[in-house]
Parts: sequence; C-alpha cells; structure tokens
Amino acid sequence: MSRVGKLPINIPKGVSATLEGLVLTVKGPKGTLARQLPETLDVKIDTATIQIQRRDDTIQSRSLHGLARALVNNMVLGVSEGFKRSLEIQGTGYRAEAQKGVLNLSLGFSHPVQFPLPDGIQAAVERQNIIHLEGIDRELLGQTAARIKALRPVEPYKGKGVRNVGEHIHRKAGKTGSKK
Repeated sequence: MSRVGKLPINIPKGVSATLEGLVLTVKGPKGTLARQLPETLDVKIDTATIQIQRRDDTIQSRSLHGLARALVNNMVLGVSEGFKRSLEIQGTGYRAEAQKGVLNLSLGFSHPVQFPLPDGIQAAVERQNIIHLEGIDRELLGQTAARIKALRPVEPYKGKGVRNVGEHIHRKAGKTGSKK
C-alpha cells in the first residue's frame, strides 16, 4: 500500500468536492479546480475527508495511487489557501514590471520581453527585481515560474539571471592569466 496514497485528505470548511464519472471537482473560496482521475482508482468523498483507493494491485495503479492523492491534496489546498512562488532577478539593469496580465521584463536583451501570464496566475513586483506569483493551481504556477526562469537562466560566473528567492547558485571561478 502506498504510504502517501493511503493518507486521507482533510476537507477544510468552505470547500466542497464532487465526483462525476472520473472528473473530481473541488470548489472553495479562491476558485474551482477540476481534474480527471485514472480509472484504476476509486474516490470516496465524506463530509470531512477524501479517500483514494486502488481497485487492483497492478503496477500502473500502484504507481498512480500516491500521485493522484498528492494532486487532489494540492487541489484542496489551492482552492482554500492558494499557492505562492517568488522569483528574483539579478543583474545590472535587469528589472520587471507587472501590468494587466503581462510581465514586462528587462533582462539584458536589446528589446524588452513581454511575458503574458496564463489565466489564474497573478503577479506583483517588489522593488523592480522580485516577482511574486500567486495562483490556485500549483502545477500551472510552477510551470509559469519555470518559463519565466528559462527566459534568462542564471549564468555561473557573475550570477546574472532569474532565480527562485533564496536559491543558491554554484559560482565558477573565471579564467586567470597563464603563468609561464
């Protein structure tokens, strides 16, 4: 039995979950999320908990058991509390500005980069170099943060680029003069 999959998911007050066929819908104060679950799993919804069980003991159902439980737990946490990610921009002249649904980034290119935010993700910029992303879908939030980081990855010599707040980058030593 999966150690993660057998744990029940607690439903906080103000959150409701419904199952229609294989689609689980979770509604809460921050919004609504829906996800199609694998057919090898059974979902039991009580008033205060959601329990995910597998029908058989095949390799596929065993591998999806813990994954499905974690995804449903993230849905419940997202509609009740929401998720946040923070990115930091380092480099001379590198800055960010948030407008309606668009992040305007100045990342050392000859042109400004306009990054459209997907629906459900909000951005706020602090001191022109820290970007706070918020949303209810953890998967979409992480993918958005990864796409922003990919615009200017951190280079190992000077440390310029976009990184997670508090992320440590291993710095390399530059070239030194040759001694003959």
